[in-house]
Amino acid sequence: MAMKKIDILNFITDFRKSPNDIKTHSALVQHLGSQHEPAIQAMLTELKQLGVVKETELQGEKAYQVAKK
Repeated sequence: MAMKKIDILNFITDFRKSPNDIKTHSALVQHLGSQHEPAIQAMLTELKQLGVVKETELQGEKAYQVAKK
């Protein structure tokens, strides 16, 4: 099954339960699989350029938060 951008967005946040949640890069890779890291990085770059995801920092590590619904 191919990974999609929505998989990243769904992992980062659940709009009903925790709409402002932040997930670290390592948690994202661990959840989606390290074999997908190049695709994850490409999708995150695109999502950041579109303004859907913003890059932040959590406990000294690169992290991501959904900026738009």
